[in-house]
Amino acid sequence: MRRAMSAPERRRKSGSKTRSSLISDGGGVREAMPAFLYVYVQNTDETYRRAIAAGAESIELPADTPYGDRRATVRDSWANVWQIATYRSNP
Repeated sequence: MRRAMSAPERRRKSGSKTRSSLISDGGGVREAMPAFLYVYVQNTDETYRRAIAAGAESIELPADTPYGDRRATVRDSWANVWQIATYRSNP
């Protein structure tokens, strides 16, 4: 996913220190998975194509959402689910 996101790894730290985070419990039931990540990128469609080319499994094709994001969903080879989004506009 690092290649698909065009994100260089700058450093890797151990521990649980977090600078900024938003934790949301939307309720409902999802199947268990190692991680579910919502990541904003510059171009959803291009990042989705790179993720698929790198071996990710498509869960949701890129599409516009009612809340203004263009979003796609993939699963990486470690079973992490990534929602890849670009903010487009206010609904």
